[in-house]
Amino acid sequence: MKMTFAMKELLTRIFRTTTCQVRTRGVLDFKEPLNFLQFEPPHLGCHKVLLLAALLALAGCQKEASIKPQLPAPKANGDEVSFPAGSPQLDSITIDTARPRTVAIRHLTGRLYWNDEVTVHVFTPVGGRVTAVLADLGQTVASGAALAQIDSPDFGQALAAARTAVANLAALDRQNARAKELFAHGAAAQKDVEAAEAAYLAALAERDRAEAVLANYHGTDQSTNELYLLRSPLAGVVVDKNINPGQELRPDMMLGNVPQTFNSLFTVSDPAKLWLQVDVAEADLPALEPGQKLRVHANAFPEKVFAGTVEKIGDTLDPATRTVKVRGGVANPEKLLKAEMYVTVDVEEGMNKLADAGVEIPASSVFVVDNQSYLFVESSAGVFKRQPVKVGLEADGKIPVFDGLTAGQKVVAEGALLLQSIVNPAN
Repeated sequence: MKMTFAMKELLTRIFRTTTCQVRTRGVLDFKEPLNFLQFEPPHLGCHKVLLLAALLALAGCQKEASIKPQLPAPKANGDEVSFPAGSPQLDSITIDTARPRTVAIRHLTGRLYWNDEVTVHVFTPVGGRVTAVLADLGQTVASGAALAQIDSPDFGQALAAARTAVANLAALDRQNARAKELFAHGAAAQKDVEAAEAAYLAALAERDRAEAVLANYHGTDQSTNELYLLRSPLAGVVVDKNINPGQELRPDMMLGNVPQTFNSLFTVSDPAKLWLQVDVAEADLPALEPGQKLRVHANAFPEKVFAGTVEKIGDTLDPATRTVKVRGGVANPEKLLKAEMYVTVDVEEGMNKLADAGVEIPASSVFVVDNQSYLFVESSAGVFKRQPVKVGLEADGKIPVFDGLTAGQKVVAEGALLLQSIVNPAN
């Protein structure tokens, strides 16, 4: 019991007005508990005084202790729990609001790579020595733009064959015309005319073949030398380059069995349009469909969200990982994202499924009793009601609720087990 200053003063005055003899160390110290065995009164009246002082001290302590208010305990009425205003237990309960669910799958890991529809890997179709490199990394090139110059005997041979075919065709054309003129005057036989016409048609076919070979090299029979220009089939940006002046090239490099020979001489693509590959778990497949919107997050740009779209869903399940490969397209107009980046992807709920998507709440709000999921809803200040719900799979600390809760309702995020212990202490 705690002795107040007023009680100490009262006891001091009582002892000063009595004839009690005190055997102490000389000073009565009220900072320590009184030991009445130390007093040796000469007559019985002193005992009465000391007894009265002790009773007064005890009564004062009890009165002080009774001043503290006693708050009523929380009440449980079926599935409802109510707390009185100012209850300290309310401080351990955190409230959150149920929000409409717009994300179907959270935090998939994806990989960015070049969009094959706007990407070309350039190899050389001829052998020879590189005399000049005409394009560099990051350079924007047009369709048909020259990337490198190669001194190529293969190209020279194709150019010579095309020129020879053109000359032969011209000679046989004149011969065919002369045979027809002689036949008209009776100076040539029919078979001579037919032979001249057949030779002309053969020369025509050879000219077309030779020019087609030359066209595959992006050359014409008007070229003046065997310097071959390696050109870009598509417009875009040079995103990769593996060629140097003086390098010897072969047309079969793209088929070589040495790893470095698989590298293309140039890669031209459009970095503003990237493809995205994500591996989706088997259980998440019902939530996916082509055309769904994607939210792409990159560690390099934590404050930015890049927009994407689901384009293709694979038809095969990987037997090792039990996942399906899904391809999406990502808009990259500022060219911040790079190929081979790893990103985090959220799949938005399809517009046709929003009505059945339910709401999203913290996973800590839900607890299970006898295989049934429950949560507590705040119906008014200090009043909480338990109700059953139908939930989905937890992801990233959130859990979807499909039945038993509507958007805007306030749920208990922290402290649900405390309320459950009040509703049903045995469970």
